[in-house]
Amino acid sequence: MADDAMTLRPVGRVVGGRSEMVEDDWHDVRAVIRLDDESFTASAVLGLECFSHLEVVFVFDRIHPAEVRTEPRPPRGNPSADPVGVFAHRGPYRPNRLGVSRCRLLAVDGLSLQVADLDALSGTPVLDIKPYLVEFAPRHPVTQPAWATTLMNSYY
Repeated sequence: MADDAMTLRPVGRVVGGRSEMVEDDWHDVRAVIRLDDESFTASAVLGLECFSHLEVVFVFDRIHPAEVRTEPRPPRGNPSADPVGVFAHRGPYRPNRLGVSRCRLLAVDGLSLQVADLDALSGTPVLDIKPYLVEFAPRHPVTQPAWATTLMNSYY
């Protein structure tokens, strides 16, 4: 059997924004995604300024792998909520500690991407960046449980 381990190298890091995890009020938090200038030139972001939003894949690097929990648990530790499995919520204690966020692109300045609404902390390694395309939005109505709507009410 082949080894399933993968080695990923960050394409950049988050600079600025929040340095401590706070669960809510990410709307208009501004930061910069600074791309690795040893790996990329400005040509890597050519045309990106034409997009309003990005999808960013990053690592929850402040979560130690031993802290990862895959057993069902209440969302955000709310004792009155029913437990849900690790893939039924978006918390940071995930098997591969990966985060995915959609944020606004405010400006492109060389290898610095000025963003807002990115829920990643300053210093966070960024693994990939993609422009958000309307065609990738769901084509059918989105449904979710009431607890998720309540939980996210103050997130952005």
